[in-house]
Amino acid sequence: MDDRAIMEEYKKLATPGAPHKLLARMAGSWNTLTRSWMGPDKPPAESSGTCELKMLFDGRYLQQECSGETMGSPFAGVGVTGYDNHSKKFVSTWMDSMSTGIYFFEGSGSADGKSFTQESHYNDAVQGPMKWRAVTKLVDDNTFVFEMYGAHKKGKEEKMMEMTYTRK
Repeated sequence: MDDRAIMEEYKKLATPGAPHKLLARMAGSWNTLTRSWMGPDKPPAESSGTCELKMLFDGRYLQQECSGETMGSPFAGVGVTGYDNHSKKFVSTWMDSMSTGIYFFEGSGSADGKSFTQESHYNDAVQGPMKWRAVTKLVDDNTFVFEMYGAHKKGKEEKMMEMTYTRK
């Protein structure tokens, strides 16, 4: 390919599309209700918080900043989610005040364009190697739900967390 053709291809891949519009629907100020399970036989702990979500770089990425409390302690987290036109996957990073790790997720969108599912692998300091599955579902323009599931290396997947976002 000549230089002009290469630049045109990069330009095409850098153009936001329908998956980016899905992310843009989540931009705004949100109240959150989080339910966390410490085990399959235990009731979930509940906490509330707030999140600010905004689009970056002309609609290419969604950044979120969240704060609240978890297990009685203050909590803050920052994440960035995008859709990679080249790999055709949703990609995310997450970091928060409960660790020093940066988590990386990737996955695909649903056929109806209202949700996406991502996976991550992480060597948890307490539980050892884990596989995580995160599902983000847009319920309507004022509500979306984030669910997190985890499985130990040889264990069964369990729901770990559910966070419901309600637009302020």
